[in-house]
Amino acid sequence: MRAAELFDQGRSGAEIARMPGVSDESVRRWKRVWEKDGADALRRRPATGRPPKLDDAQVERVRTALEQGAQAHGFEADLWTLERVGTVVTLVTAVTLSKASVWRLLTGRLGWSLQRPERRAAERDESEIARWIAHEWPRIKRGR
Repeated sequence: MRAAELFDQGRSGAEIARMPGVSDESVRRWKRVWEKDGADALRRRPATGRPPKLDDAQVERVRTALEQGAQAHGFEADLWTLERVGTVVTLVTAVTLSKASVWRLLTGRLGWSLQRPERRAAERDESEIARWIAHEWPRIKRGR
């Protein structure tokens, strides 16, 4: 919009490009639009592209379903994968999403991040580990 004001003042394209710090090509493009359709044509427009498949209400239903945990939806382990989230999205909204779209839903619209579970043996015995560290490790370290 500042460029439109400067065009009205009769300023040169190079001078206008230096003032806001933009390229000469951008100023030429703006001037063509301004000459053809006026200053209103230079206003920002909403982003173009395909609208999201899920509206805000559907996203909230998905959030609620995911917060119940994976086991609440019949999965053996309480661990979310992109495939499992995609299955729940389809069950809750009747909309099928690709893995990439599920990822964008989780990270972009829901604000979630990747979490990896700690890998520990099911047989792990914390008390035995503590005993070994307290009694066996010092003995081994001393060389006896």
